[in-house]
Amino acid sequence: MTEKKDPQCAMCGINVMEKICFFESGRGPASCPTLGFEDLIQEARKEYEKPEVREFARLASVQEGECYLDRDRQPFVIHCSKTRIQEICEFGHKIGAKKLGLVFCVGLAQEARIAHEIFAAQGFEVASVLCKVGRVPKEDALGVKDGEKIFIGTDESACNPIVQAKVLNRVKTELNVLLGLCVGHDSLFFKYADAYTTVLAVKDRVTGHNPLAALYTSHMYHMYLKQPGF
Repeated sequence: MTEKKDPQCAMCGINVMEKICFFESGRGPASCPTLGFEDLIQEARKEYEKPEVREFARLASVQEGECYLDRDRQPFVIHCSKTRIQEICEFGHKIGAKKLGLVFCVGLAQEARIAHEIFAAQGFEVASVLCKVGRVPKEDALGVKDGEKIFIGTDESACNPIVQAKVLNRVKTELNVLLGLCVGHDSLFFKYADAYTTVLAVKDRVTGHNPLAALYTSHMYHMYLKQPGF
C-alpha cells in the first residue's frame, strides 16, 4: 500500500474545467486529496447527513450562488454583486440568527462601530467585545518580557480572545463575526467560541487590512517574502 501524499491543491496545475474536484470525468495529480483521501470524504459525507449541519451547509451554498448575477443566462459570465458585510447579514438571516457576536481589535474600533451599526440596522441584536477585555497584564498572565511588548516600559494589557469567546458564549450569540484580530489571537477565538464564526476582515497593519496586496506584489515590491527567513 503506497503512502498517501500530503495534499498540494495550491500547486495543482490542472485547468479548472478538468479538475476531478469539479467534474467526475476530471483528473488530479498524485497529491490530489479528492483521489487520495476517499475515507475522509466519506466521513465528511456522514457529517453532512446530520440535519443541522446539512442545513447550515446548504444555506452557505445558497448564499454563495446568490452573490452572482444573471446565472440563468447562457453563456454564463461571472458577474459578482455583493460585499462581504452584505453577505454576512443575508446569511445570518438565512440561518435564523437573531443575535450576532462581533469580536474586534482596538485598532479597528472605528470600523467595528460601523459594522455594529450596520448589523443593528439589518435587524440583529449585536454583542460586541473588544480585544483588550479583562485588562490582563502581558507580563503577569502570559510571561511576556518587557522588551517584547509594543509599549516598552508600560503596564500593557494582552489581547484576550478566550474571554471574548467566553463572553459571547455566555450571552448566547448565534453567529460570530471576527474583525481584525491578530494572528494567533484569532486562532484562540475560533478554538473557544461555541457558535459558528465567520470573518469580516483580517488584520494587516501594512496594507490597510488587505493581506492579499502582499501576494499580488510579491513578484516585485514584496519579493523579499520569497526569500528564506525574509
